[in-house]
Amino acid sequence: MKVTYCDALIVGGGLAGLRAGVAAKQRGLSVIILSLVPVRRSHSAAAQGGMQASLGNGKMSEGDNEDLHFMDTVKGSDWGCDQNVARMFVTTAPKAIRELAGFGVPWTRIKAGDRPAVINGEHVTITEKTDRHGYIQSRDFGGTKKWRTCFTADATGHSMLYSVANEAYKHGVDIRDRKEAVAIIYENGRCYGAVVRDLITGEISAYVSKGTLLATGGYGRVYAHTTNAVICDGVGAAIAMETGIAKLGNMEAVQFHPTCLVPSGILMTEGCRGDGGVLRDKDGYRFMPDYEPEKKELASRDVVSRRILEHIKSGKGVKSPYGEHVWLDISILGRAHIERNLRDVQDIAKTFAGIDPADEGSKGWVPIKPMQHYSMGGVRTNYKGETHLKGLFCAGEASCWDLHGFNRLGGNSVSEAVVAGMIIGDYFAEHCVGADVDIHTKTIQAFIDKEERYLASLLNNSGSEDVYEIRNKMKTIMDEKVGVFRDGPLLQEAVNELEELYKRSKNINVKNKKMHNNPELEDAYRVPRMLKIALCVAKGALDRTESRGAHTRIDYPKRDDANWLKRTLASWPDPMQTLPTLEYEELDIMKMEITPDFRGYGAKGNFIPHPLKEQRDAQIRKITEEIQSQGGDRYALQEALMPFDLVSKYKAKNQRLGDEK
Repeated sequence: MKVTYCDALIVGGGLAGLRAGVAAKQRGLSVIILSLVPVRRSHSAAAQGGMQASLGNGKMSEGDNEDLHFMDTVKGSDWGCDQNVARMFVTTAPKAIRELAGFGVPWTRIKAGDRPAVINGEHVTITEKTDRHGYIQSRDFGGTKKWRTCFTADATGHSMLYSVANEAYKHGVDIRDRKEAVAIIYENGRCYGAVVRDLITGEISAYVSKGTLLATGGYGRVYAHTTNAVICDGVGAAIAMETGIAKLGNMEAVQFHPTCLVPSGILMTEGCRGDGGVLRDKDGYRFMPDYEPEKKELASRDVVSRRILEHIKSGKGVKSPYGEHVWLDISILGRAHIERNLRDVQDIAKTFAGIDPADEGSKGWVPIKPMQHYSMGGVRTNYKGETHLKGLFCAGEASCWDLHGFNRLGGNSVSEAVVAGMIIGDYFAEHCVGADVDIHTKTIQAFIDKEERYLASLLNNSGSEDVYEIRNKMKTIMDEKVGVFRDGPLLQEAVNELEELYKRSKNINVKNKKMHNNPELEDAYRVPRMLKIALCVAKGALDRTESRGAHTRIDYPKRDDANWLKRTLASWPDPMQTLPTLEYEELDIMKMEITPDFRGYGAKGNFIPHPLKEQRDAQIRKITEEIQSQGGDRYALQEALMPFDLVSKYKAKNQRLGDEK
């Protein structure tokens, strides 16, 4: 039996895991980060458009603050988020941006004077103030009142990931790549690390720790058409659920990005539309103002995705061998702007579609349609990042912290990854400082033996099922029946078919009999877990009889706050069950700073109000009047409406240009 001991074990080497590793190392802990791939190849690098933080530096960002970022995030979530977590996040994000600058992220900066821009399809001139020269610039993104998304051209995730990885190496974090956690080690309701498989040698060993943090990313690869990397399969969340103690939250909340390249599925960043790009149909007509006259192309992602598909269904899609699509037109921005701020988009379009988006007119239009992009659901945690299993933490896209509710704002993803790495990383480090490794050696041995027996059974069984046939069928079901638009009969079919696939996955035949260097074996143990994740998504969507954010039920078109202002919790307590167990966690409207209301899209009144909404609104009005009569500022008002916990260094007031000294 091979056992590696450490104080803090982190599974996942993206932005959240790396930043949490820095936090733990700064507390003097021995820290090991395990990653499927070299950490600089983690999926965080794929983020293009930017990171949201209310700096208020640029002309179009003036007046921005935490309150506006909070309001945008809550409305964007369709009131599905944890408002306490949203407050923690928006308060810390400006500090995270500046910390990242210190780590070496080369944020695009403001240049004083006139600069050209495209707003609402028209060329305009923006004049930046002289005293703002050199400060961090931001661009427009969907669902925001201010230009808040800080960026490094269109390679923001790449530059952030490299800088945070360098910081982790600088602090001496022990990073080990090509390692896969295949089970969580626990005893008496407490986590003590993970069983880990070396992807090169096939060796199984145990990593035992005082605390364990999962930062394994999303589960987009359960869909056929997705922007996610191949490593984003949800297995990290699945092994947490397989403990029978940890639970997954809001798994039916899946985001579809409106502008994905056809047919490859590569992301065309929201920065394309944020910088002024528009969507056109088969006639070259700009259609979004007809649907959303206020926000147009910069409505929230779930809204734009639905509008594109509705427009295609009305007969206005562009026919192609890969299905119907619409056009993304950024040629109106001009070649100079594209080659400076959207150069990765240009390179992707050239390489994978043979189109130069800087070419004038229809020649430069890029074919796009909505595809799966982000997982709002994940391992359910409290505001400290603690899961239902003591000693197991989770951060980033793998978690349901729950910042995003049922729809994530663009730019809040890499921002959450870093901010959660800071906040949860501190709480995680604090836990590890005060914890002990108190687990029987025979328990560790039992976990290792169990995984070794399971792998041997996959290699030696007499099953007849092909893992790739099962996997591909799962992806097709998810695309066709658990997509942007959902209804009861199709969701029930999806649940039934996925359950049957899960049963069949117990009889997979692995043709390659090697224990090492065997991708077929890896797929054989991953696919059953992917099916568990897919079942959590489909069953959660079937049982949630309302529409909220990215979860759109055509048979239940209204958001139902009276019955569904609650978070779905999925668990798998019995290894023999073939469907997840669902339960619900109420969101307390009487503790909300902003009660559920009209979101700003579609028809007004398309929601069923919560019975306590008027009572809480009356409380909010009374508290607001009292604070204002006492001369209290917005900080005093916020604290009176909804006090929230946050370590003092992050809760400290953010300084902005123009603030009174």
